[in-house]
Amino acid sequence: MGHRGDGDDQQGKRRGLMNLKDHIRQISDFPKPGIQFYDISTLLQHAEAWRETVDQMAEAVAVHKPERLIGIESRGFLVAAPLAMRLGCGFTMVRKQNKLPGKTIKHSYDLEYGTDTVEIQADAIEPGQRVVVVDDLLATGGTMAAAISLLRKVGADVRAAACIIELSFLAGRQGLDVPVTTLVTYDE
Repeated sequence: MGHRGDGDDQQGKRRGLMNLKDHIRQISDFPKPGIQFYDISTLLQHAEAWRETVDQMAEAVAVHKPERLIGIESRGFLVAAPLAMRLGCGFTMVRKQNKLPGKTIKHSYDLEYGTDTVEIQADAIEPGQRVVVVDDLLATGGTMAAAISLLRKVGADVRAAACIIELSFLAGRQGLDVPVTTLVTYDE
């Protein structure tokens, strides 16, 4: 499966690209003790780094020929919307329950303690439409897998998933049955 991580960071430097890790802030003990949070707000604040991020994502996603990019709430919207514009395709939101107007299709999934539900507007995807699911970060893969299941429920042809950051030590990609592309990998 497609993967761009630490090794590709070095390749990117040889091609003259910037190291995106230099623009991702790490915050310890957020949102609770023991969690290391990877904050893309510093990446978004740096115009050149953000442009490079979108360029690299566009290059990686274009090979899947998506007709629609699917952004997962909420930081996935920040990635998928400009990427969709760059690729000349549409953008659709997958949100938490009761956040979208009109008729929706829901999919519930298990969390470590309890369940959660994501949904999409019932008329958002045409059967057979080629989609790529986009988020800012891949951790355990639970939300990404739920979004993929939801999209298949509404008839989408899910071609791939793409994220800026992957926490490889959580093995989230192992639970996904589509090609996964990430730009930056953290191994611990």
